[in-house]
Amino acid sequence: MIAVEILNQANALGVMIATAESCTGGMVAAALTDIPGSSAVFERGFVTYTNVAKQEMLGVSPETLETFGAVSEQVAREMAEGTIQNSKAQLAVSVTGIAGPGGSEFKPEGRVCFGLSRRGQSTHTETIEFGALGRASVRKGARDHALELLLIGLSHFAQN
Repeated sequence: MIAVEILNQANALGVMIATAESCTGGMVAAALTDIPGSSAVFERGFVTYTNVAKQEMLGVSPETLETFGAVSEQVAREMAEGTIQNSKAQLAVSVTGIAGPGGSEFKPEGRVCFGLSRRGQSTHTETIEFGALGRASVRKGARDHALELLLIGLSHFAQN
């Protein structure tokens, strides 16, 4: 199970993890905290479902939200970096997307943007187009991808 692998690696490396989630509503944090002993490495999770929450809790810029929209790599970057700034974690992942139903011509259902930030390093962002799989499937796919990103992030700590 990937969550166990993440927690074991983080523990071995002495790395604390935090999450910032919008469309997944805490599913990434739940996957990690479902494991006994996760408090040794899981520092905190932010569920910032609204733009106001993203601004107040993570310091996402109103200008970024207005220019690019909540579902953008720019917002995912600011969410991940805000998580690092507002926690004791050394590694943070962020998730923002359109789980559905709905979407638009410009931001279709199933588009999810991710950020991965390591304290003192540049932030990685990416977008995955899950497609109109239905709300539950998009959210599960986004959760699983965020967990994979955390594992990748931990591998960078192991190399340094």
